[in-house]
Amino acid sequence: MSLSHRRRTWSRRKVLGATAAGTTVAALGAFGVARAANTSSTSGSAPGDVVGKITVGYQGWFAAKSDGAPINGWWHWAKDMSKSPSPSNTGIKSWPDMSQYTATYQTDYAALGNGQPATLFSSYDDQTVDTHFQWMKQYGIDTAALQRFNPTGGEGPTRDDMAAKVRSSAESQGVKFYVMYDVSGWTNMQSEIKTDWTDKMSEYTASSAYAVQNGKPVVCIWGFGFPDDKRDFTAEACLDVVNWFKDQGCYVIGGIPKEWRTGGTGTRPGFGDVYHAFNMISPWMVGAIGNAADSDHYYTNVNLGDQAECDASGIDYQPCVLPGDVAERQRAHGDFMWRQFYNMVRVGAQGIYISMFDEYNEGNQIAKTSETQATVPTDSGILTLDEDGTACSSDYYLRLTGDGGRMLKGELALTATRPTLPVTGQVVSFKAGVNANYVTAENTGTSALIANRMAVGNWEKFDMIDAGSGAVALYSHANYRFVTAGSAPLIADGTSAGRAQSFQLVHNSDGTVSLLASATGKYVTADDAGDSALIADRTTIGPWEKFTLITT
Repeated sequence: MSLSHRRRTWSRRKVLGATAAGTTVAALGAFGVARAANTSSTSGSAPGDVVGKITVGYQGWFAAKSDGAPINGWWHWAKDMSKSPSPSNTGIKSWPDMSQYTATYQTDYAALGNGQPATLFSSYDDQTVDTHFQWMKQYGIDTAALQRFNPTGGEGPTRDDMAAKVRSSAESQGVKFYVMYDVSGWTNMQSEIKTDWTDKMSEYTASSAYAVQNGKPVVCIWGFGFPDDKRDFTAEACLDVVNWFKDQGCYVIGGIPKEWRTGGTGTRPGFGDVYHAFNMISPWMVGAIGNAADSDHYYTNVNLGDQAECDASGIDYQPCVLPGDVAERQRAHGDFMWRQFYNMVRVGAQGIYISMFDEYNEGNQIAKTSETQATVPTDSGILTLDEDGTACSSDYYLRLTGDGGRMLKGELALTATRPTLPVTGQVVSFKAGVNANYVTAENTGTSALIANRMAVGNWEKFDMIDAGSGAVALYSHANYRFVTAGSAPLIADGTSAGRAQSFQLVHNSDGTVSLLASATGKYVTADDAGDSALIADRTTIGPWEKFTLITT
């Protein structure tokens, strides 16, 4: 069994069984003494490359025969990587959207639902890594945590190469990255992790793209304190490693058990000093929650206490947010993930860690994923993003992650309503014919629409979405609400597209368009020659009711 499969076995099967439901914020657990000794400290480092930022875990661990990787096999795509992936030899729970990969590799699955061959990508191809980091940049993801397992075994040469590829792509795309050691199954970890950093990984800190926090290069260590036989290190050995990295001048993050503060069977006893030695902690949540109610429970009974403990101990808090396992139908077309974003921002977290970017093995990936059965093998049994009956674009969870980052940074107001629609329409803007100004959802959408802008920014953009019966709805980028019409001026305040948010798009003979509101049966006008707010109260089309439709 590979190291990655050992980690997934723990996260899927054991985390749910480790103490979860009954903990309380007030519980001192096993670490009350350590907490009491640090009550005079405060946390909250200034924004850097992890504080105030969205970080994604990046595996980069998929390979294929003939891709040139030293590992020379179907790494992580298949249980037996010497053989091509197939329904009986698979290592994945989700199928990627393959439309943007230039190098693809034929599998032994049947053809896709649309008749196309069933191919997969290799992380070893430069174009694959470039594409992934282009997505990070496009969707507002700040930092990638490159997963690094024991590099002394057979996977080492391929992982070494992947580090260089990630550096190149991160630099070219303007995305930050750092090394995240996963210590699972690493027999001589205490000495070899230091050697690996000294001889190989430390050189990456010279990169302009290497993440820095508090003026120090960032390193994460995942796995200290988990009570299983794949991470059976002593507290003394773990504390030595943490302090060694700090002595090297590093800012050290710990990927640790969610029970780090409350104790119980989910953590090894006696690890309080280890957990409190980290500069930032990121408790692991895969397998612990599966719906929005679970997230609310952890917010009340765990996260609030975690943040308070970090505040008292001078530790930065980076909770884990999950999109959900597609195969276990957890995603609820984004509601599950957005509830976590809402809870972690309102708890006051210093940063957020997304598990994971490309984890098609556990089905927890945010990278582009097959939307429908048309783009998965017909014999695979793999579910797609529309599994609950709601259509979702392949990039939906990248878009959600970007919006979660905006909310973390205060660029989007705290909201329990997910701002991103599962499927976007064409992005459009409207230029009023009467004054040649663009229509804007004024004051971040809190004021009525008015045509008074000289250029197109976020407030002037709308998703034009099919509302049925030939009508459209307009979804404002200013506040992620639908434009509503009625007796009052138009305003972006609708949380769903009903009759009041429905418009017939009328194409005029001169190339302009007009909007006929379903709610009033009247045309939208840029009233008072554009000096007043838009309102749907005109019975005929004149110059004030004509707009140029701009697609962006």
